[in-house]
Amino acid sequence: MQLHIFFVYLLIMAGSTYLIRTVPFALVREKIENRFIRSFLYYIPYAVLTAMTLPAVLYVTDHFVSALAGVTVAVIFALWGKGLTTVAVAACAAVYVVELFWAG
Repeated sequence: MQLHIFFVYLLIMAGSTYLIRTVPFALVREKIENRFIRSFLYYIPYAVLTAMTLPAVLYVTDHFVSALAGVTVAVIFALWGKGLTTVAVAACAAVYVVELFWAG
């Protein structure tokens, strides 16, 4: 890729990222009182994180079944209120056990 094309792409990306972050601040000056909009804005980070993470998690292992087992165990442990480390270790252990018996 030529250097000047790279900088054009970089400027476009930086500009679009800057606009996405600054336009809401410029347009909305007072506190949002609507309960629906506040609730919607509260859950956006969780929805985006899930949408970005879940597809990668389901296709990272050798077998889809082991990935599904890991996600299931992670969700169960999270619903039980366990910490992040406990959830991650339990999910990894579930994937390992399923891969051990599925492949062998």
